[in-house]
Amino acid sequence: MVPIDTPTLGDRSYLAHDGSVALVVDPQRDIDRVLALADEAGVRIAHVFETHIHNDYLTGGLALAEATGAAYHVNAADEVSYARTPISDGDVVEVSPSLRVRAIATPGHTFTHLSYALESVSDDGIEAVGVFTGGSLLFGATGRPDLLGHEHTSDLVHHQFSSAHRLADELPEHTHVLPTHGFGSFCSAGSTGDTTASTIGAEKRQNPALTQDEEKWVADTLAGLDAYPAYYAHMAPGNSTGPSAPDLSTPESADKETLATRIASGEWVVDLRTRTAFAAGHVTGTLNFGVDGQFATYLGWIIPWGTPLTLLGESPEQVAEAQRELVRIGIDHLEGAATGSPQDWTDAPLGSFERAVFADLAQVRHHREVSVLDVRRTSEFDEAHISGAVNVPLHELLDRVDEVPSGEVWVHCAGGYRASIAASVLAARGVHVVAVDDSFDEGAKPSGLPIAAA
Repeated sequence: MVPIDTPTLGDRSYLAHDGSVALVVDPQRDIDRVLALADEAGVRIAHVFETHIHNDYLTGGLALAEATGAAYHVNAADEVSYARTPISDGDVVEVSPSLRVRAIATPGHTFTHLSYALESVSDDGIEAVGVFTGGSLLFGATGRPDLLGHEHTSDLVHHQFSSAHRLADELPEHTHVLPTHGFGSFCSAGSTGDTTASTIGAEKRQNPALTQDEEKWVADTLAGLDAYPAYYAHMAPGNSTGPSAPDLSTPESADKETLATRIASGEWVVDLRTRTAFAAGHVTGTLNFGVDGQFATYLGWIIPWGTPLTLLGESPEQVAEAQRELVRIGIDHLEGAATGSPQDWTDAPLGSFERAVFADLAQVRHHREVSVLDVRRTSEFDEAHISGAVNVPLHELLDRVDEVPSGEVWVHCAGGYRASIAASVLAARGVHVVAVDDSFDEGAKPSGLPIAAA
């Protein structure tokens, strides 16, 4: 069994095989990664399974099945507009004489969610060796129950509790738990921590869904639900119609004049370099979404859907990496791209802004009046924040930019990545901004800054 990680979206896909025949679960849209792994292992992909109609990325399942001739297993109850091999609770798919997959209904993340027990077949009998749990049972958590709309959340959260218990009751404790979400994905309800592997037995001991009573778990889960990326609204419809294989061909090159025109007309020109490089010098009016962080998650969350997009990168490889991230969430068309350095992208004076740490902010406040803008989510702000800070979550900044204080603004988040995005948005509007590139948990309180809670 080979996990295929997509860390910027917080997801995993899986390739499992017996040395000859393979199955794939919840593939991302860039299926070339899967095909390369199968080729490396010398196996034939015969089956592709979807645990659910995904809300956080466009699937590569249909394209992979078409490319390989594999059977494409999607819940018979899902309304989709493409041909699939319908599968339902209790169905068994014989992958090979030694390997089979059994479908287990686990509603909660969606109403039609399925988990798949991976079972080995031998003369000694049938044994569950792993279970692909999608957005059902995660490492120390579960998938969130609110992505289908507020009116369904109450029903789904109770289904999620029951599904976790069904898996725990039906599968041996040694069974490996193999979730799709839970590695930073906003599809998780509750923290999955840094865990990278688990079993049914371990989850019985540590997962609140299996250690708390239903009433308490439901209340805690609902209370902990937070904002999720706006682009999610486009994913389930796209997955129901069947995404095609992505076009990853090189974008058209954009010269200095073209870039200037696009920026002046309000198009998005995004600088993919690190926040350190961007702060030191950038084309005025560009926005910084470093490809070294959760690039697709935050760009997809913030960009007005359909806005023309041009990428700036240090190298063609950096642009290609960003392009790959974007097609996973359905941003297929780029107006163009340019590579090199800011001096290659404009003849105008470069923009820049200061970077600092929380200790610098503490010192500055003794000498002059500055404003503090906290762009973390409201739940993070409520837990603890710098006294007097203004909270405008990053994903709301474009709509609430008029709430940003005038004068010198020090902007921070939890670690620096979101702060740089926000700083680039404000700098493009002429705000005197300083980006705090520091850990809030490790830097704010020790600096002596006054910390409050809601």
